[in-house]
Amino acid sequence: MQNVNLISEIINPDKANNNNQLVQDSLKNAASLHASKEMDFELYQNPNLITDFTKGDSITALPHLAEKLYQLKKTGKGKIRIAYFGDSMIEGDLLTRTLRKLLQQEFGGYGVGFLPVQSKVAPVRESAEIKATGWKIVNFMDKSAHNMYISGFSFTGPGSTHFTDKTLQKGIVTNKYFIFGHASGGAAIDYNGSSISLNGPDAVNRQLLAKDTLQSYTLRSSSSQVPYYGVSFESDNGIIVDNFSFRGITGVEFKKIDEDFLKAVQEKNHYDLIVMQYGVNLLFRPNDTDYSYYAKIMTPNLVKFKSVFSGSDILMVSTADRAFRYNGEYQSAKGIHQLVETQAKMAFDNGLSFFNLFKTMGGDNSIVQWASADPPLANKDYVHPNGKGADILAEKLYRAMMKDYHNYTSKKRTVQ
Repeated sequence: MQNVNLISEIINPDKANNNNQLVQDSLKNAASLHASKEMDFELYQNPNLITDFTKGDSITALPHLAEKLYQLKKTGKGKIRIAYFGDSMIEGDLLTRTLRKLLQQEFGGYGVGFLPVQSKVAPVRESAEIKATGWKIVNFMDKSAHNMYISGFSFTGPGSTHFTDKTLQKGIVTNKYFIFGHASGGAAIDYNGSSISLNGPDAVNRQLLAKDTLQSYTLRSSSSQVPYYGVSFESDNGIIVDNFSFRGITGVEFKKIDEDFLKAVQEKNHYDLIVMQYGVNLLFRPNDTDYSYYAKIMTPNLVKFKSVFSGSDILMVSTADRAFRYNGEYQSAKGIHQLVETQAKMAFDNGLSFFNLFKTMGGDNSIVQWASADPPLANKDYVHPNGKGADILAEKLYRAMMKDYHNYTSKKRTVQ
């Protein structure tokens, strides 16, 4: 797992001053946002609950998503796109594969959604196959990198990739979209042996390559200078869940993507719900208990996301449990309660919704219990839930989303 030098982010005076100003602006906005509601910060401690910290038993914390789900259920028309960001806890489509499956079963939709052009974890991914060669890769960890796609990657060069969506049943029609950066005149891509001209005037472009029943196809670069970001398998209507995992990060890396680029993403690939699940990589020292530095360097990214995705819901999911060996025995990290509280405070201050994954998982020492369970639900690194464990977390998050949705539809029926 790659280490993240978080300290370097807060010793630069210029960055610190800029970040402090954004934090102050964020706090002012939060005070204004909360003025008209009766709030209860302590709601963050509840397991299995998506909260916007408003007091009450029938609050809808994700109102935009709930309305879109309501309309989709009612008409069968429309598309709801969810961006699920995270670290190694979700790599290989862990958690999101089950969340996607459950949402599509309830509200319709087909397709695995976004796939990167190349992925190190492709061999362990059960929902898709990505066989790639020949690409030059830029990612979040490259110092000079700027404005990669929201996956944290950008690909150029004479590469080729064979994609397979393993979630599709035979005969299901899906759209095959290609997502790429600025492409000058004459740029093209080879799709299953056919050359297709690219129309790419913008920083982010999304082009339909085909609409068919194919579960697999091959892309070959015909324009080595064009930045390629990924593809998407998706139906005309229903739920699309995009997995954006990047091993070893904490979310502060989004400082490398500016607001204009994010706006271009949202314009071409509209998201209704943004989910951010980070934290386990902040628990890299067993005795840390103060995570106030993280709030300082992450808040500018939250402010930026809040601005760009202003018409959408943003859900912060806390860290899951992580254990270290203390006095010869594995126990939850000493600072995990402080980290979860810090993350909840960040959500509260920035007007985001919050889901306590640590408490939902079982709280103290749950990762130890999961790793010792029969069958095991977590790996013996005492960091990562395995596939079975991730499925359990996905089902719990899905049920919390459905409770939030039913709160909304109950009020809708009462009004009508």
